[in-house]
Amino acid sequence: MALKCGIVGMSGTGKTTVFNCLSKSKVGAGAPKATNLGQIEVPDPRLRVLFDLAKSAKIVPTTVEIVDIPGLVKGGGGMKGGAQFLADIRQTDAILHVLRCFDDDMVPHLEGSINPVRDKEIIDLELISRDLETLEKKIQRLEKVAKSGDKDAKYGIEVINKLKEHMENGESARTYPIDNKDQKYIDDCFLLTVKPVLYVCNVDESSAATGNDYVEQVKKAVAGENTDVLIIAAQAEADIAELEDENDRQEFLKDLGLKEPGVYKLIRAAYNVLNLKTFFTVGPKEVHAWTFREGMTAPQTAGVIHSDLERGFIRAEVMKYEDFAQLGSEHACKTAGKFFIEGKNYLVQDGDILNIRFNV
Repeated sequence: MALKCGIVGMSGTGKTTVFNCLSKSKVGAGAPKATNLGQIEVPDPRLRVLFDLAKSAKIVPTTVEIVDIPGLVKGGGGMKGGAQFLADIRQTDAILHVLRCFDDDMVPHLEGSINPVRDKEIIDLELISRDLETLEKKIQRLEKVAKSGDKDAKYGIEVINKLKEHMENGESARTYPIDNKDQKYIDDCFLLTVKPVLYVCNVDESSAATGNDYVEQVKKAVAGENTDVLIIAAQAEADIAELEDENDRQEFLKDLGLKEPGVYKLIRAAYNVLNLKTFFTVGPKEVHAWTFREGMTAPQTAGVIHSDLERGFIRAEVMKYEDFAQLGSEHACKTAGKFFIEGKNYLVQDGDILNIRFNV
């Protein structure tokens, strides 16, 4: 299941450093002008428990693709390279918006001062402006159809005009309450601001655990949005990632006041904002985590493993992670009545351990 999170932000926010922390890459901060691609391994302590109990040969974690999109400047959406910036965002499923929440005289800000709320609004305006252009084009297309008396086209114009008015007030498409029956008029616009967003406050080392005044400003500014605000000291965590000794890494985290890298919370939040869940397959060769969207049926999740499993689906043998972890084996789950046979209508749950029976 190819899913992408795009990292965006003003130039100089440290977003490439955040990208390096997430993807374990070593892209030079400030140097790249092209889009960088990487993969996030989603941290899940359940994998180690299953690995130990099943005595598997290896662990295969689930992953999400991450895209480091070149930094934007004010008005950059209409400049050379701006079109590529917007096109890169369009290809993502969710946005990680990195905001500079640290002072550093050695890293001057393009706008002359540190103001994460202003920076957020600059990026928002670029995306909203492009979406308004898209909506205007959709209205023009529908108007041509409406001239023939098409009532559906006329109604579609009304729906889009209401959304357009909402966005002309500086609001994103994701904050607009739309009825399910009207969604079809919006879906084919592929709007940029309809994508879920996580705000990532990049702070200095001393603010890694509790944040700072800049972070509080961001939280206040996005209080009306259905979103999360994550804190990460990207440069410090990049330094931690360079340490080879695990004890040294833990000591560094302790000095920062953290129990785990802030990047782990960010990864899990990105996974959740995409409405993703995890199921497992467990065997002697490997313990494998698989990604699925909440609400998928057993055949659909079988298709995540291989299309043949979905096409020839017969049944799913299901154990709950909690039961397996407590009882210790498949045999023990069967004995305790915790081994379930489910059919095509079963909705897979987060943490399910599946064995798919199929025939093609």
